[in-house]
Amino acid sequence: MNLNYLAIDIGGTNLKYGVIDHSGILIEKHSEPTETTSLSAFLEQLTRIVTHYTDQIKGVGISVPGKVDHKDDTIYGGGALRFLDQVNLPKLLNSQVPISVENDGKSAALAELWLGNLKAVQNGAAVVLGTGVGGGLIFNGQLYAGSHFQAGELSFMSVGQNLNNEDNWIGRRGSAVLMIERIATEIGLSNKYDGYAVFEAINQRHEVAWPIFEAYANEIAHLIYNVQAIVDVDRVVIGGGISAQKIVTTTIQQAYDKLFHSNEIVTSVLTSVEILPSKFANDANLYGAIYHLLMTINKEV
Repeated sequence: MNLNYLAIDIGGTNLKYGVIDHSGILIEKHSEPTETTSLSAFLEQLTRIVTHYTDQIKGVGISVPGKVDHKDDTIYGGGALRFLDQVNLPKLLNSQVPISVENDGKSAALAELWLGNLKAVQNGAAVVLGTGVGGGLIFNGQLYAGSHFQAGELSFMSVGQNLNNEDNWIGRRGSAVLMIERIATEIGLSNKYDGYAVFEAINQRHEVAWPIFEAYANEIAHLIYNVQAIVDVDRVVIGGGISAQKIVTTTIQQAYDKLFHSNEIVTSVLTSVEILPSKFANDANLYGAIYHLLMTINKEV
């Protein structure tokens, strides 16, 4: 019996996909630019990938940007891919094998709950640093979706009263992509998206790169402080591609500890939280999409 599954992670820039077996072993992985010209072109891209693996798999798990209403698996918003708003991918793809969809931040949290740094943690959270700030909450050992399937949508948190000012949104203030682009610009890199070169400068405490990165880490530390004050979890996992850089979680933890211990009332009332990097970094959504598939369509735990 075939126990392999196709995992697809839909991003605004790249579409990643791979084959994962029933025990969570990633057998193969691929990436290609996401088709962003139109919904029809995008569906052609997805159909080509799914069709290629149909006779090798038992099901397809897809991680998507935007809110997923699990009453019928319709996507709302769609993140950078606005044509996904109010789209039901399982119906449109009409595959011969079962297909499930889950929000990208929640997929990251599920990956860590299944096989990562939230495994056996009763209450935890994932904070995913990418184009925006994704999130997923684990309560009582299970993913918490909320009354309207929007729990953990950290990008929509605001630090100001004017929602028309994007600089007030956590999704912009905590964007790893914008942080990298800013540092690359300030230190004169020709490629504004060269994350490797940017983190080389950060790790060397470059006089221009380091203050920008440190301010970014402080921003995320403040976000985690506010989240912890509300949900009171045991552990927060930092996800996204930059989480593979050890200095990211280390600096965020240091900033969080400094903030937390700066006020005696805070330390006497609240309990601080442990911050760890994601086990799967940029591949977390692939694993989480399959775990969601196993739990929903196959009714497994």
